[in-house]
Order: sequence, then structure tokens, then C-alpha cells
Amino acid sequence: KQTLYRTSGDSPIVNALIDAAEAGKQVVALVEIKARFDEQANIKWARALEQAGVHVVYGLIGLKTHCKTCLVVRREGSTIRRYCHIGTGNYNPKTARLYEDIGLLTAAPDIGADLTDLFNSLTGYSRKQSYRNLLVAPYGVRRGIVERIEREIAATRDGAEGRIRLKANALVDEQVIDALYRASQAGVRVEVVVRGICALRPGEPGFSENISVRSILGRFLEHSRIIHFRAIDEYWIGSADMMHRNLDRRVEVMAQVKDPRLTAQLNDIFESAADPSTRCWELGTDGHWTALPQEGHTVRDHQIALMDRHRHP
Repeated sequence: KQTLYRTSGDSPIVNALIDAAEAGKQVVALVEIKARFDEQANIKWARALEQAGVHVVYGLIGLKTHCKTCLVVRREGSTIRRYCHIGTGNYNPKTARLYEDIGLLTAAPDIGADLTDLFNSLTGYSRKQSYRNLLVAPYGVRRGIVERIEREIAATRDGAEGRIRLKANALVDEQVIDALYRASQAGVRVEVVVRGICALRPGEPGFSENISVRSILGRFLEHSRIIHFRAIDEYWIGSADMMHRNLDRRVEVMAQVKDPRLTAQLNDIFESAADPSTRCWELGTDGHWTALPQEGHTVRDHQIALMDRHRHP
């Protein structure tokens, strides 16, 4: 079972789904034909999938299906095993070479059960609004994030070291921004890495003085969405940006990452982005962006540093 938002004219993912169906496997593909600029390619692939015997569905009325999810169910001996992929980027070979993204590949039973429930909902077999280890828009992402910000605030007031780190393409949702302001006023350190539009105003004394906002430009388009809550010790990744269209009018999925080996990699991303020598733009209280570091200081490239680290661990 696979969601497809942005494909391409020569998609190996779609060809693999067709091969699986022709080999007698049961295949379900949710194709979002309202994906802007990719409508023609998606309609073409939907027809090819149907001709190969794939069960093609087109999502829920009134919502774009923007999540990036895949579920493979296999019988292994006497047991059924579910392999799951939840990502921040599209299953598109062209953008995969140009965008910075991350994905979670897991056989964890609880996430497998969640994805099974999600696909049942997307294909019309059931209606579900709450999950075990997923936040799913339009019902659960905003509510889940704000709820965790409030928990971080409560933990900070109880003496924990509160810290929220958020990486997204855009941050304009008023409820999320207001919750981050409340966190700042409660003493929680808030670090935002945003590629595009940001309606949050950092550094205002007594209001947002504990908030910093950076934007990173590099060889690849920054595209991953990650959130870390330090005091409550939770990492989340997924497809949702902090915008009305994502939180109210799309099917989005955020998944909790629990494996310490993987959370260490997510922490590396945040630490690299926050490094004082990282080439970036920083948002000031006046709404203007300033290039950092200043002339004469050592400069490091965030993306190259991460690639070097993972090439030579």
C-alpha cells in the first residue's frame, strides 16, 4: 500500500508497484491527482496502475493526501510482518536528488498497526482520528503539537530544562506560533529552522526572547520536517508544515521516532544547524534577515558537514 503525491514521468516506484501487481501481489495505491504541477503525470500513472490490476484510490473528498507513507505486508513463516516507511519527501526520483529529506523505515508492530488503520481510512473502509504513534491531519497534527508544547512548558515549570527544536518549510499557523510564544515566556528555549515564510517574531523582550529563527540555504532544498521536545524526550518527523493548508485541508502524517540510534541522527541535524559557524540567515526582531556568520569568521556548510559525517561515521 502506497501514497503517491508527486511522481515523475519515469517513476521507478510506480513501475515497482505495477511489477508487484502483475506478479500476483495485492497492491493498493492512493494517487493524489490534485498535486499541483503533477496532475498530468499522476493521472497517467493512475491509469497505468489500474490497467496492471492495482487497486487505485484517489483520497478523501475535500482533502489533498500529502503524506508520504508505504506499507508492505509479508507472511514470514507462521507470522505476518509489516514493513513501514514514513517520510518527509515525495516518492519522486528527481526531487529525491535535489531535496534534503529524511524517512523512517521500520517493522515496529505499533507503527504497522497505525499505518494499517490509516490506509483503511484512506481507502474508505473505516474512519479513524487517533493513532498510537502517529499524528494525522486534519484532526491530529496541530492538536498533538500544541499539546506537546504545553507538556514541555509544564515540565519546565517543574524544573526540567525545556527546549523545543522545530524544522519546517513554513511556520504561519497562529495556534502553533501562540503556543511557542507561551513556551518562550515560560522559559523554554525554542530554536526554529525554517526554509520559507515565518510569521513568528523572535527576540522580543518578555515575549519571545527565548526564540531564535534560522534559515539554511545550500546545494539541496531543505525539505524535512522535524520536531524535538527535550523535556518530554520526543522526536517527530513527517510531511506537515505549520500552515493552515497542511493542518486543516490535507492528510498529513507525523511519526514519533524512538530508536536512540535514529534520534541521535536527528539531533545531529539540529546541532549542525545551530552551530555558530554554520552559513545561514537569522531572523531579527524587526523581521529582517541577517547573513551569518559575519565576514572574517569561520564558515561551515550545514549540508556538506552532514554528508561528510555520514560518509565517514
